[in-house]
Amino acid sequence: MTAITTPFGFSSTAADVVDGIDLTGRRAVVTGAPSGIGAETARALAATGAEVTLAVRDLAAGERVAKDIAATTGNQLHILVNNAGVMACPEQYTVQGREWQFATNHLGHFALATGLHGALAADGSARVVVVSSTGHQRSPVVWDDIDFAFRPYDPWLAYGQSKTANALMLGTIYSNLQRHTCGRGSGQVPAELIKTVKTGTVDRRSGTLHGVARYAVHPDNARRLWTLSEELLAEAV
Repeated sequence: MTAITTPFGFSSTAADVVDGIDLTGRRAVVTGAPSGIGAETARALAATGAEVTLAVRDLAAGERVAKDIAATTGNQLHILVNNAGVMACPEQYTVQGREWQFATNHLGHFALATGLHGALAADGSARVVVVSSTGHQRSPVVWDDIDFAFRPYDPWLAYGQSKTANALMLGTIYSNLQRHTCGRGSGQVPAELIKTVKTGTVDRRSGTLHGVARYAVHPDNARRLWTLSEELLAEAV
């Protein structure tokens, strides 16, 4: 196995990483870009000359955005960053009956990514990033009761389940939401181990500060989630 090394370290920012990179003519979509990691990601990509689209987060809107992007970009896309999300919301559901956090954090992005599959595949070397959280440790995907039909609703369990779904889809990143999940601002992580939003944008490895739960990286769970997500989207249509 060959080790992969870079000149970047713990305090490197997204601006450091993209310095000197020219993405002129490349198209990127970033969800949840008004603030936090999404904003820094969009800023860094724009600085490279890339054409950046700031997308929305919910299921129906995600499908609309996917169709619009495919129709207006010559059906080719190079980078998709699924970053938008909600956290620990009061109990609520979509019109299709899906639990709000699972629908927003996972299904909306799944709809967007699969809806843009043709545009992404057309590039031949496109990249997709999904932003998760160490909050995934609060709950696996509860296959028999994703929508809390039989369990008392718990906003943090619902959030954890949605973040596990994000991890199963692609990976994790450490964000300022961690102050609520034993991370940033909670007083439970040494300051020297905490990245800022600017530095947290750089890579996903810092998401393993507390370790990634086995259920969040299990290939069988990933396949099961993919199939389930396709079924739920089909029902929505």
